[in-house]
Amino acid sequence: MREYIYMDNAATTPVKDEVLEEMMPFFKEKYGNPSSIYSLGQTSKVAVEKAREQVAKSIAAKKEEIYFTAGGSESDNWAIKGIAYKNKKKGNHIITSKIEHHAVLHTCEYLEKDGFEVTYLNVDKDGIVDLEELKNSIKDTTILITIMTANNEIGTIEPIKEIGEIAKSKGIIFHTDAVQAMGNIKIDVNDMNIDLLSMSAHKVYGPKGIGALYVRKGIKLDSLITGGGQERNKRAGTENVPAIVGMGKAIELAYENLEEHNNKLISLRDNLIKKIEDSIDEIKLNGHRTKRLPGNVNFSFKYIEGESLLLSLDMVGIAGSSGSACTSGSLDPSHVLLGIGLDHEIAHGSLRLSLGDFNNEEEINYVVEELKKIVQKLRMMSPLYDKLEGEK
Repeated sequence: MREYIYMDNAATTPVKDEVLEEMMPFFKEKYGNPSSIYSLGQTSKVAVEKAREQVAKSIAAKKEEIYFTAGGSESDNWAIKGIAYKNKKKGNHIITSKIEHHAVLHTCEYLEKDGFEVTYLNVDKDGIVDLEELKNSIKDTTILITIMTANNEIGTIEPIKEIGEIAKSKGIIFHTDAVQAMGNIKIDVNDMNIDLLSMSAHKVYGPKGIGALYVRKGIKLDSLITGGGQERNKRAGTENVPAIVGMGKAIELAYENLEEHNNKLISLRDNLIKKIEDSIDEIKLNGHRTKRLPGNVNFSFKYIEGESLLLSLDMVGIAGSSGSACTSGSLDPSHVLLGIGLDHEIAHGSLRLSLGDFNNEEEINYVVEELKKIVQKLRMMSPLYDKLEGEK
């Protein structure tokens, strides 16, 4: 039987051997609490600070500007709520986009209920924010702009440096959710004028349940979690030392091999896109064709449902994901696909295949062959497709 083919690396990645090896001693032999002053605790503290340095180096930040969290969602919540409440006497207006991750959108919706005003920017057909609309949306009360570095569904990379320049020129704090971008594109927080940046380890072959928030020196924000003096009195809770160590190692590896990683994934990605377009009709590539994450492929297939496509792929040993949110109990299609102008019908038939370090050309060929057969089979069962064929 063929080994299972995993093409959902945007959802999560496997922990690399080198990362796990680095983590293992901190579960048993080096289990001390970093807050303890004796040697066992100080061993853990040294490991945490090493990881902090590894994470900081990857984005050209200072070590003391990195705060560890429980993941990307916490980092987004902390950045947005922390800035909002710290600056509410200065203003109550926040700018974001319609295609952000729900960790950002739901946080903004939460703040709206507490008296804050949020502007949700439109994006073009490729998912790129309109810089003129951004400029025109700025008010005297604007305290925060939060735009993701790259979209988790369609892979489009936003003009973050230009957004950062706009924010800086207006004296507005700029936060970016870089969870999907980390380990895939080079990020320099100084060159890109980023004030706060969210990241997560499990997207870069690190463990789940650990993330970090970059906070530029001088930026003040309220704490989200209180109760202890950890993370320089900013984020309470005993540090998850093994996970922090794993995150540091994973990010270090990602940026040591960034060019090699990108060249491989771009080649596989473009080949997969071409083969799907050559093999299957009535489809649409979602996201910008070139300004997209190296491993992201997102297509909409007319006349079929994304969930049926996913289940059929799983039956032949292939893991992907759908833009439709049906699996979470909703019948609504992806807000990202609707945001780029797709109608409900075609948005429901979406498939995201996200490639990673362990995928290869042989897998690409197998996936395309199986996908072609599955799409044909599902369309033959579709009354809409049957009607189209009858009209030809």
